[in-house]
Parts: sequence; C-alpha cells; structure tokens
Amino acid sequence: MSVVNLTVTEDEAGIRLDRYFRRHYPHLTQGALQKLCRTGQIRVDGRRVDASTRLEPGQSVRVPPIPMAAKPSRDVPRPLDERLVREIRGMVLYQDAHLIVLNKPAGLAVQGGPGITKHVDMMLDGLREGDDPRPRLVHRIDRDTSGILLLARTPGVAARLAASFRGRDIKKIYWAVVVGRPDPQAGEIDQPLVRLGAGPGALTVAADRKDRDAQSARSVYEVLDSAARKFSWLELSPLTGRTHQLRVHCESLGTPILGDPKYGGPLAHPSGMTDQLHLHARMLDMPHPAGGRLSVSAELPAHMKGTFRDLGFTAGATPAPVRRGG
Repeated sequence: MSVVNLTVTEDEAGIRLDRYFRRHYPHLTQGALQKLCRTGQIRVDGRRVDASTRLEPGQSVRVPPIPMAAKPSRDVPRPLDERLVREIRGMVLYQDAHLIVLNKPAGLAVQGGPGITKHVDMMLDGLREGDDPRPRLVHRIDRDTSGILLLARTPGVAARLAASFRGRDIKKIYWAVVVGRPDPQAGEIDQPLVRLGAGPGALTVAADRKDRDAQSARSVYEVLDSAARKFSWLELSPLTGRTHQLRVHCESLGTPILGDPKYGGPLAHPSGMTDQLHLHARMLDMPHPAGGRLSVSAELPAHMKGTFRDLGFTAGATPAPVRRGG
C-alpha cells in the first residue's frame, strides 16, 4: 500500500471531505477519517484539513495507505420490488442528467423511523439508470405533506443544491387550506419557534424571542380564496426552514391547517371535512446546476382536489416544468 493523490472532479464541487471519502472509501469510519486528518495524513493541496472541509474541482487529495477492507467498493443497487419501482417512477415530474423532481404523495414518509416500513429513501434505487450513482435526497417534507421533493443524481449536484437551499436561492411555494380566514389577508409571519422533545412525539411551538433556544422563523402568506370566512386557500412561502414551520405559523394566525394531526387541536378537524393534512408543496423555482433556473409545479393530491371542489376553489391547470436560460 502506498500514498495516492486523487483529483476532485467537477461533479464533486462543494462536497465535504468526509462525504468525499465515504464515496471513494466507504468502509473508512468517521473516527478513522478524523484521526487521519488530525495527524496530517490526509491533506488537500498539501494543506492540513478537517473532515468538514468543502472541496473544489481540481484540488488534490492526499490519501495515505488505507487497510484493504477500506478500499473502494462498487456501489451495487439493492434489489427492489418491481411494484415500488413503478410507484416511485410514477412520482417523477421532471428529470435530467443532474436532478429529479418528485410529487410525493401525502402519507408517505421521506425517510425511515420508528414504525415506518415504507419511505422514499428505500425506493431511490428504482430511479437509478445503469451504473449511475444512487439518487440523493436534497431536502425533506413532512410525511403528511404532499408535493415537490428534490433529488440529486450525483454527490456533487447534491452539494450544490444544498448550498442553494442554505443561501435561500430556492423559492418554495406551498398551498394550504386553513380553517378560518387570516386577518390581514396577506403578510409576513415573523414568529420564532422552538422544538420540544425528540422522536415521533416531538412538537414545534411558538417561542418568546428572549428564549435562548428559540430559532428565527419567517413565512410569507397570502389568501388566494376563501369560503364564507370558514375556510381559506393560502399560498405560503417559508423564508426559513424550521421543522413544521408552516403548520405552526398557520396555527399562530388562529387559522390552523385543515386536518393537521399535530397542531390546531379540534379546530383543525371540523365535522364533515376530510381528516387529512391539507398542505401541499406546490412549486419549486431554483438555480439549475448546469445553469439557468428550473421551475416545477406539482398537481394537488386527491383529498385536496376534493376539498377545493367542495369549497368552490379553482386551482387551474398545473404548469409544465420550465427551464429558463443555461
């Protein structure tokens, strides 16, 4: 075994060093990697680095001798039931060589957890093409929320898209049906939030600005239509990305989202209405990794279409995906 020097590719731009090693040396543990960084055995362009360092194309990564068991292994797709392959392929709204956009159904979790036996993450091998890498989740939406979910085809694209989310370069629009009508009918909600507990029972609640655990949370809303002040159709855009942010912000307006199983209490479950969460990730407008911008919209789920019909709301046709420039 001897020292080797690897060159960071264009696709790996922005990837963290630990994720770079996970890709090339999947058996190397995080602890072992950190030790190699601390002792200067792993270097980038001759300089000492830590595991969180982000890499740029053309940089040289010094890799010391690594035990045989930690040499690269071929990424072999896991066998996946053909029904799950058809199901996840049926969710695809847009795809190209860089990314995939899904319309996730309500009730399907994005990742696994206690009591979750089926989720998007376990189905991603169904979207692989030949020997291409397994697509990667870029962000998440709640299990009960339907709509747009973004995937990256390669680690480098995942890193660039994640940076766009961190830099607020991505515009997200959600549609919701809420109980009541907000006053005023448009505005910005600037309500800090705090997360209480852990696991499935954890809750996000409104917090005092002086609370040291409070996190800034801001959302923009507008009433698109209403039905006798009893129900309203809102367009929501989160300006920050806190867990359950839109659901708690709607509750803070006194207009909880219809069918919300966690927030709003009995007010969110009026008699005679479909008892499912009425929150849908409708549109994503984002910088495309290859240049220009991509805009994708997702059709409403069946339960929200039914509610729109019952309340007289008209959503109109769902626009086709559009890529501008680039």
